[in-house]
Formats: sequence, structure tokens, C-alpha cells
Amino acid sequence: MTDHKPTRKEILRPLHLVGIALAAGIFATVVTLVSTGAFTERVNLSIAKGTYEGLTPIGLGLVVGGASFIVTLLGLAMLMLAVDPADVTKTIDRPVLYDHDSPEPGSQASGGRGTSGAADTGDAPASAS
Repeated sequence: MTDHKPTRKEILRPLHLVGIALAAGIFATVVTLVSTGAFTERVNLSIAKGTYEGLTPIGLGLVVGGASFIVTLLGLAMLMLAVDPADVTKTIDRPVLYDHDSPEPGSQASGGRGTSGAADTGDAPASAS
């Protein structure tokens, strides 16, 4: 197997962002249709008779799905503004939220115990003997 590490540009292409937003919109539409009873006989009969008051479940589902699509797309676009353009071509080979100078979790520099490091710096209270 090759050890190909994708760049951020390869991971987050604009078409992928639109696809994620489209999936969120479709999911919101389906959830709205199911929760409003769009597939029940009672709702469909009242729509056919003209006695259904308000926005039909299909119309409501389209409104909620469209709003979800737009909000998701705008949110992802705002998050993409936080990415430094110089970092787009760099490969991702470490956790993104860690500082550059901090050691990796579990490495020898942090003791490998997953502790907060209070015992290493001498800040811990002395135990009574």
C-alpha cells in the first residue's frame, strides 16, 4: 500500500462542499416529510379534498431542505475562510489542533501517561508520609 497523505485541497474541493450541503438538505427534507406525516393516508386525503390548512408537508419539506442547504453551504464557506491559503498545499501528517511545538500525545516528552503534567513540573502537592 502507498502512504499517500492527501492535501487539504484534495480533501475539501468546492464540489465536495456542495455535496455535503446537498446531503444535509436532503436529510432535512426527509426528516421533515416523515415528521409531518407526508406519507400517511390521512394527510394525503385531506390534501386531495382541499381541507388541509397551511403549508403542505411537501412544501414545508422543500423549504426546510432548501434552508438547510443554504445554511450548511454558508457555514462551510465561512469555515473555509479560516484556512490559511499557504496551508492548502501542505500534507496533513499530525493532529490539526495541536501546536507545532507541543509533543504528540503518548510520546516520551509527555510521559506517555496522558496526565496533565502536574507531577512533572512539581506543581502537585506533596503527599503526607
